[in-house]
Formats: sequence, C-alpha cells, structure tokens
Amino acid sequence: MEKKVEGIYDGFKELGTGKMMVLGLQHVFAMFGATVLVPLLTGLSVAVTLFCAGIATIWFFLITKQKVPVFLGSSFAFLGAFASVANGDMALLPYATLGVMFAGFGYVVLAVLFGIFGPKKVMKLFPPVVTGPIIILIGLILAPVGISSASGNWILAIIAIAIIISVNLFGKGMLKIIPILCGIFGAYIIGVIVSLLSGNALFGLPWVDFSALQGATIFRVPPFMDYSPMRFVFGLQTFDPTIAWPAVITFVVVAVAAMVEHIGDICAIGATCGKNFIADPGLTRTLLGDGIGTSIAGALGGPSNTTYSENTGVVALTRVYDPKVMFIAALFAIAFSFINILDAFINTIPWSIIGGVSVVLYGMISATGIRTIVENQVDFKNMRNILVMALILVCGLGFNAAPLQIGPLSLGGLAVAAIVGVVINAILPGKDYEFDSTCD
Repeated sequence: MEKKVEGIYDGFKELGTGKMMVLGLQHVFAMFGATVLVPLLTGLSVAVTLFCAGIATIWFFLITKQKVPVFLGSSFAFLGAFASVANGDMALLPYATLGVMFAGFGYVVLAVLFGIFGPKKVMKLFPPVVTGPIIILIGLILAPVGISSASGNWILAIIAIAIIISVNLFGKGMLKIIPILCGIFGAYIIGVIVSLLSGNALFGLPWVDFSALQGATIFRVPPFMDYSPMRFVFGLQTFDPTIAWPAVITFVVVAVAAMVEHIGDICAIGATCGKNFIADPGLTRTLLGDGIGTSIAGALGGPSNTTYSENTGVVALTRVYDPKVMFIAALFAIAFSFINILDAFINTIPWSIIGGVSVVLYGMISATGIRTIVENQVDFKNMRNILVMALILVCGLGFNAAPLQIGPLSLGGLAVAAIVGVVINAILPGKDYEFDSTCD
C-alpha cells in the first residue's frame, strides 16, 4: 500500500536548479565518510571508490526508472571478505575485486530468480536465522583487525571512539548522521596538533605523517588499473586460480547477507517516501541496479556497493523525495574522484584512527546481525533455530582459524558458515519464516 507523505517529489520544479545542486552536494557529504572509509580499511583507492559510487548510482537511477532515491556507496558487509582474501597484501587486492565482480553477478542471479519464482519462494532459502548470524560473524571475524590497527597509537584510537560515541548520543542535526566522519577528523586534528608541537615524538608513538602530500597534484585520473582484475586480462599480473576461486566463493557467500540487507533498505526508503518500491519498480530492477553497479565497481578496482542508509536519513530529514537529487550527488562524487589532492590528504590519516573507528564499526556490524534476529522475532524456543545459528557461528569462527581445504580451494569461515547455514536450514523441518513483500 502506498501512503504518499508530505514532501517534494519534483525538485527542479518545486525548488529550482540551485537548491537541487546544494541538496545533491549534501548527499555527497552524508555518504562521504563511510564511502571513503572502506578503501582506507581495505587498501583500495579512494578516488576509484568515489568514481565507482557515482557510476553505480547513475546506473541504479536509470535501471529503476528514475523512481527510487538511493545512493550506492561502498559496502561494509564485504570487509570480512577483503580481510579473508587479501589481509593487507596489496598484490592480492585484484583477486578481491574479482570477487566483488562475481558478488555483483550474484545479485543478478537473485534478480532473475525473483522474476521467475517470486520473492517469497526465493527468500525461504535466506531467512533471518541464517542471515543474522552471518552478519554477526562478519563483525566478530573482523574484530582482531580493528584492534591490531588501533594498537599503533591507542591514544588517537580512543579519542576517535570517544568522539563517535559522543556525537552519536548527543549530536543534533547534520552532526547526528556523520558521527564516523566527526570521529576521524576530530582525532586527526588532535594528531596534527601533537605532530606540529612534538614532531611525532610524544610518548614515542606515530601521530600524523604528511609525506603522502608530497608530489600530490590537484587533478589526476583515478588509478583504475592498480587493483582491478583487468590486470590479469592485460598481463600486468599473473592469474592464480587457487587464490581466485576461493576469493570468488567468499565474496558470493557474503553477497547473500548483503542482498537481504538490500531488500530491507528498499523497504526503508519506500516507507520514507510513502511508496512501495518492492512493487514498483520492483526488486528485480533494484537488485539489478545494485548488482551490476557492484560488478562495474569490481571491474574498475573498487569495492562492492550498497544502498546507503545515511542518504535515506537525509531524504527523511529534508523530505526531498526526488531521485534526481541522487543523480546530482553521483555527478559530484565522480567529479571529486579526479581531485588527487583529496586522495593524498585522506592517506595522511593515521592507521590507528582508522583502527579506532573500525572497533566501533565492526561491533556495529555484529549488532546489526543481532538486530536482524530480534526484529524478525526468530523463535529460539524452537531447537532447530538454535542448531542453525550454533552451526553457523562455530563453523564461521572455527574455519576462519583453520580454512577448509577442498583440493586446491581454501574456504574461509564466512564461506563455510553460509553454506552450512543455508543447507541445514533447508533440510531441517519446522521452517517458520515468510517473506513480507509489502514491507509491513
């Protein structure tokens, strides 16, 4: 059921070009902190990530018949997959982006299945009792990475964490929706002051290193080939199938949880705008928008994309429901990707600050998994649900420490846990989940 809410549905007619440009720029600032944080955590290029986010958003705008006000920014759901495949080794990042490409193809397959069988039958394979624990696992598996990064300078890490918590609890207006950005730059400013006053000598800890700014130009074409799987095609790097196929499997498995998140986000933006986007333009189109946008990003050497709740928050705040404002934001993101000095500046942010932010984010990922279970009222009085969740968690953590070897393939914890979860849930009797296509 559509319940049209009070707001602006035709921005250029009701507000004019100038205000629409400002609103588009505001959406860029809303997505910026989270979008650039993913390449910082994975080692990918910030410039390429911004470019891919812009291109993916434009594609989504077109494939959904210009009806859904969504911005596609880089996804945190795949951080565990990046850590599993590359673990900080830049030479392995092209294999990770190959996995991103195939994860996007997974969205396409699901979109086709939705078109053939309908969402209710397909979603029976991925109920909250499966997807919730998988999301919990992503955060738990990443936890050591966040702690390790923060340990370089716990002072800066704790400052970043404290700012994020304070802004999240007590911030108002625009600050309320950018706590991560506040945490990063608040801690960064303190780090810069310490560096200028002590020359990185205080307590013998690393503070801020400005060397990344040396030789930086104002404009530069994003380095698309640095971590793109196209490096294999053009002979810039030797292809190793024993690394590639486990990477693909890992990313496709994580995509299952991301697809379910996508459906929830489409419901959320529909409720915000007073429209049922599940019905029109339909999940087939939104999944194609998200999936092909992700595959394009992977091919260019960028991270996977996802519908951004930060921008949904801005839509709710401004009550501007016109999807064209996202198209404008996408153009700004593409333009910013060519500003090299911006990329260089971001690379001066100390890794310990990113670690502190990661501690919060990875915990939030696990908390999101718990929320998925709670909000969908998974019945843990039912022993079959306990067994499904128990096997997912133990397999995820266990095989993350000791990957499963199947011939030349090595499957990590997330891949094994997801496969076990889907299979066990499918064969055990007593399934009680029904997908609600009305988003009620």
